[in-house]
Amino acid sequence: MSKSTIWVILFMFLPLAARAQQMPLYSQYVMNAFMINPAIAGSDGYTSFNLTARQQWVGFKNAPSTQSFSAQTRILRKSYVIKQKSINNRSLKPSSKGRVGLGGFLYNDRNGAIDRTGLQFAYAYHIFAGETQLSFGLSAGIFQFRVGEVSFATDDPIMGSLNKVIYVPDANLGFHMMNGNYFAGISVNQLFQSYLKLGNRMLEEYKMVRHYYVLGGYRFSLPSDFDIEPSGLFKATEKKAFQLDIGARLYFREDYWAGVMYRTSGDIIFLAGLRYNQFYFGYAFDYSTSNIQKYSYGSHEVVLAVKLGDNARRYRWLNRY
Repeated sequence: MSKSTIWVILFMFLPLAARAQQMPLYSQYVMNAFMINPAIAGSDGYTSFNLTARQQWVGFKNAPSTQSFSAQTRILRKSYVIKQKSINNRSLKPSSKGRVGLGGFLYNDRNGAIDRTGLQFAYAYHIFAGETQLSFGLSAGIFQFRVGEVSFATDDPIMGSLNKVIYVPDANLGFHMMNGNYFAGISVNQLFQSYLKLGNRMLEEYKMVRHYYVLGGYRFSLPSDFDIEPSGLFKATEKKAFQLDIGARLYFREDYWAGVMYRTSGDIIFLAGLRYNQFYFGYAFDYSTSNIQKYSYGSHEVVLAVKLGDNARRYRWLNRY
């Protein structure tokens, strides 16, 4: 079977994809879980900038690809505002107790002829229960949905809307908890379940469906400055599509890490990364165990990040607010 034939078959299933798994796919979500859960905005006390690029099924023309840029920060209690009780009575008061996190991200996701480009802005509120931080987050944004040209004939009804561009508002909701040993969270994306009004009555069933993410992990200390962190991500939609990523990463002095994950779609994911001062680099290679691996060179994902703030220890922020 040629590559072009396989791609035609994949494209025939785009209507199913439009109703089920619609969100961008990430393999290094542990490095930037803010992309799937707005409650994580500012949760670690850093001001962070993150750039992610993912190319799926290298070797196929027009294979899925994703690019994203995110920024997040914590509003510290060192920020002050002027409180004025009367004309001659003014004083400086803290504007925040360090509980508010803000963030935003831009992304472009291409899957065959489907292009989706959007932005999100997030607000998070963090409180402490003992040594555990509880975070609540909400994000809102808008994305552009576009169906581009294809190089083969098809009678799919979505093809009647080629090059049509629509703008769709949406929102996400999340909860997250963490301390020095573990993290766990749940989020719901695409709350509005907006319909894609592409000007064709046959496409009334094409709408964005809610996606649910459950993420968790636990850090175990090992001898000689090593830590190991098993983690997992469960993904589900209201169309009964399910997927699970599970695996572990091994850390050395917080500066180097490597790991392996298994995705129930049949992918084995190899992870590696390093930190130099405030700069972070991560790489993931997805190896598919399905027949598609005969025609592609796997999927590749690169993450570049910078974190500004106290980075002497990962959880030093617990004493900062």
